[in-house]
Amino acid sequence: MARASEQLPGDRSILAAEGVSKRFGALRVLEQVDFAVAAGEAVGIVGPNGAGKTTLLNVLAGAYAASAGTVRFRGANVTSSGAAERCRLGLARSHQVPRPFGGMTVFENTLVAASAGGGLRGATACERALDSLELCGMLRLANRRAESLGLLDRKRLELARALATGPTVLLLDEIGGGLTDAEADELVGAILGLRERGIALVWIEHLVHVLVRVVTRLVCMDAGRIIADGAPEAVMADAAVIDAYLGQGVA
Repeated sequence: MARASEQLPGDRSILAAEGVSKRFGALRVLEQVDFAVAAGEAVGIVGPNGAGKTTLLNVLAGAYAASAGTVRFRGANVTSSGAAERCRLGLARSHQVPRPFGGMTVFENTLVAASAGGGLRGATACERALDSLELCGMLRLANRRAESLGLLDRKRLELARALATGPTVLLLDEIGGGLTDAEADELVGAILGLRERGIALVWIEHLVHVLVRVVTRLVCMDAGRIIADGAPEAVMADAAVIDAYLGQGVA
């Protein structure tokens, strides 16, 4: 199975992890991970629980510092940069459990993202916030208090807040988790809209049937390493991937 470094020459990669490892004390969570994403590409990441998927996203986003290796974004070494700095550069993420600011409206939540995350001010920030809400199907709820939203709308707001920062790369962490199939279908429509804008996506998701409707490349992780990387159909048919999910040898 082709590896990311073989698929994406360095001059095409907008985001790359080079030999990235992450340890928490004696616990090794990531081990020498090489991973790259091209501008406008949509990549899905799958794997069993504990594979290191969310940790990789946290290292890419700057929420965790890498124990070893290098993270590059738009050609620059951002290994020592924090999450806020990377966000200002155009690298945003969503979280698995949405936590909107309580006591604020949907619009105000998105405006904070455009201002604090995107560095915009005044009318420009307002326009970005409204545009993000419209793309995510949340404009009709702009004046609703965020804490009153149901799960699907909280997920939509989480997506809109990330979008309002103006990302060129968006990291999605199980944004479909907890949704019904019908709700997941609605969310897919919004995410496809991001692709149409040329935003590169890295999406962790256990709902593989939802994931493959958006991504064109699939990466499988297990025990802190990438074990397969390529076309979704080929990755899901790979013996090592099946073994990782089923936990037993495959002939």
